[in-house]
Amino acid sequence: MTKGFDRRQTVVARPRRIGAFVLAAAVCLGPLVVLAQTQIYDSKTHKWVDFDKKKARQYYARNKQPPEAFRRQLVTFRTAEEPGTIIIDGNQHFLYLVQPGGQAIRYGIGVGREGFGWAGMVRVGRKAENPTWTPPPEMVARDPNAAKWAAGMPGGRPDNPLGPRAMYLYEGDSDTIYRIHGTVEPWTIGLDVSSGCIRLNNDDVVDLYSRVSVGAKVIVLMQGAALYKGI
Repeated sequence: MTKGFDRRQTVVARPRRIGAFVLAAAVCLGPLVVLAQTQIYDSKTHKWVDFDKKKARQYYARNKQPPEAFRRQLVTFRTAEEPGTIIIDGNQHFLYLVQPGGQAIRYGIGVGREGFGWAGMVRVGRKAENPTWTPPPEMVARDPNAAKWAAGMPGGRPDNPLGPRAMYLYEGDSDTIYRIHGTVEPWTIGLDVSSGCIRLNNDDVVDLYSRVSVGAKVIVLMQGAALYKGI
């Protein structure tokens, strides 16, 4: 990894490391395990500290950007997957876009909160600029704020949860309802916060969108997550 890597996960069980990538997938054979607590390194105290929602928001308010590890950067990355493949390490809150020459562009992400994590192999089925946000029926049923947009929130609004770009994840020809998209809550990058979608800050999702083709393979890894499809 590059210099400036300043975060870690306190994991339930140590994942198996393959090269520069932590393979954190696990088939769920029973109740979901508790997701790991995100931590970041405090350079002033030289200690690892929990990075929860409150601290994340305070950090963003002070710095107007996420911690250094979650900022877009080119890293060494060994994989057999072809360039253009997206590999998501949900435990570490990183999305890797595989590049030629043993490298990848790494983006910080927010992932599914407890009970909404998932793992699997899907593909980018379509892409949209300024996408319309239509909450799924399950979200409409549990979230009054989502219910008023059951028919869809137009794209381009500053409060649109999908942000300026969205990549829709398909299994075969079927929409999984999961997306890679922007966010109106940039301080949540690095946290388990979503309903299963993968969120990036808006500058990063615009950059990723410009580099990714429809049909690109997407591999989602998350320890203890429900298995959407076999990997």
